[in-house]
Amino acid sequence: MANNQKIEGFTHERVETSNFLMIILIVLTISVGGLVEIVPLFFQKSTTQPVEGLKPYSALQLAGRDVYIREGCYNCHSQMIRPFQAETLRYGPYSMAGEYVYDRPFQWGSKRTGPDLHRVGGRYSDEWHRVHLTNPRDVVPESNMPAYPWLAKKEADHASLAKKMTVLRTLGHPYTDEEIAKASEEVKGKTDLDAVIAYLQVLGTAVK
Repeated sequence: MANNQKIEGFTHERVETSNFLMIILIVLTISVGGLVEIVPLFFQKSTTQPVEGLKPYSALQLAGRDVYIREGCYNCHSQMIRPFQAETLRYGPYSMAGEYVYDRPFQWGSKRTGPDLHRVGGRYSDEWHRVHLTNPRDVVPESNMPAYPWLAKKEADHASLAKKMTVLRTLGHPYTDEEIAKASEEVKGKTDLDAVIAYLQVLGTAVK
């Protein structure tokens, strides 16, 4: 007879048979878990302070980063090396949170049709990058990367850089008035290819 009695109150069965209650509990669980995992990171110096030697992108590097995003390079190349031996042997020292303080948005990703680029800075010469971006097969015969010959023909956008750097300064990037004032002149006359190469050559160079 006891088995036939309906169990009242907060039971497992009641949770499973009530859509509303299940949704409330799921949202509550995710919220508490998110707070426990995420909020402490805002108070850890290792995640909020730049690593020693890290500088915000120069005007030309910033223009190159915009081209990198515009052309969708992040769809095939991640910029985050995981702390596993196979990763560090192939790409270099694993990535640290303090290296991304001046990255908005991050280029972390998980797609690796091509290699991770977080430590590519200084690994190849400017000329190698120039040839590779113009026609990848000239330096890597088996590459399936598309060619970007138009980058060498298009002038880099220099008009909006001063305004962009001013906005970034309000977000914590330590640009000086002089750097902002000279931004347009620094990039004027440079091509998108020059800018992308400048961006690639600085990636991961703050950590030796």
